[in-house]
Amino acid sequence: MKKLRVLVLMHESLVPPETLTGYTPQQIEEWETEYDVMTFLREAGHEVRALGLYDNLAELRNEITTWKPDIAFNLLQEFQGIVTYDQHIVAFLELMRQPYTGCNPRGMMLSRDKVLTKQLMAWHRIPTPQFALFRRGRPYRLSPKLRYPLFVKSATEDASLGISQASIVEDVARLRERIDFIHESTKTDALVEEYIEGRELYVGLCGNDRLRTFPVWEMDFGTLPKIMSGIATRRVKWNHKYQQKHGIQTGQAMDLGTAAEENLSRLSKRIYRALHMTGYARMDFRMRADGSVFLLEANCNPNLSDGEDFAAAAAAAGIGYGRLLERLVRLGLDYQAEWRSTEDPA
Repeated sequence: MKKLRVLVLMHESLVPPETLTGYTPQQIEEWETEYDVMTFLREAGHEVRALGLYDNLAELRNEITTWKPDIAFNLLQEFQGIVTYDQHIVAFLELMRQPYTGCNPRGMMLSRDKVLTKQLMAWHRIPTPQFALFRRGRPYRLSPKLRYPLFVKSATEDASLGISQASIVEDVARLRERIDFIHESTKTDALVEEYIEGRELYVGLCGNDRLRTFPVWEMDFGTLPKIMSGIATRRVKWNHKYQQKHGIQTGQAMDLGTAAEENLSRLSKRIYRALHMTGYARMDFRMRADGSVFLLEANCNPNLSDGEDFAAAAAAAGIGYGRLLERLVRLGLDYQAEWRSTEDPA
């Protein structure tokens, strides 16, 4: 690939230093993805510039019009502190006719909206847990049709925000208590869905039109008691001491069988296309003991840290971290946004 000007977009608090020297592992963890991406792109010979954003689009516009980057490498997960606003930054990039990495605005909007995702999955006959939405600030009634145990989470937040062992409820009293907790603690609607017991599996994939899936990854809950190993809570996902204490880790799923792996690959591609996703994504599934599979979430632009699940799965497929980033850049350059149809062919 020719050498490019790459503008890396990130939250203003996550702009990394030039070197890791003098920083603790806890400090590095905050901006590890940003550091890894910028470091590897520079090592590949690209001219790389970081742009930290919170709520100022003028800075982004200025960088695009004056520096004229070949591509914006999008690592933003929010804007103005609002998770669902990141799609508007990508829409702004399209209005500026600026190529970018990752998912397009439509795919981000559909996949970020967990309720809409589930409705689309039902239309496409892709299994997902039965659910009900309880809107914040509105009175609600609990349907007797809800089958316990149930899992309660935010309808919009990600990174396991608001999720703990108390998120699994067995009766009406606990359900009402947890819905109120989500409303108050996350300031969002509460999504209640049927709890699916089984293996937690992740499928990473990338592409625009032609899609490639990576080997299936699995969350191993280690020594956690069965009653506690049902969900990937915030501590399970992000607390390293807790992970080490209980032997919690992720790795390539073993003993799935060829048929199950092929089914997960086909299903992931169907979901990706149904949600109009581009760039790269990770699908989260639960597989029951009988082999039935349910989509939990479709995640656009998943964590890109070197060695994390998405990059590790790509490496298991023979795509090292540097090659993975180059591939995502190429996909961004090749994505056929609407504005390209008006370009002068000459």
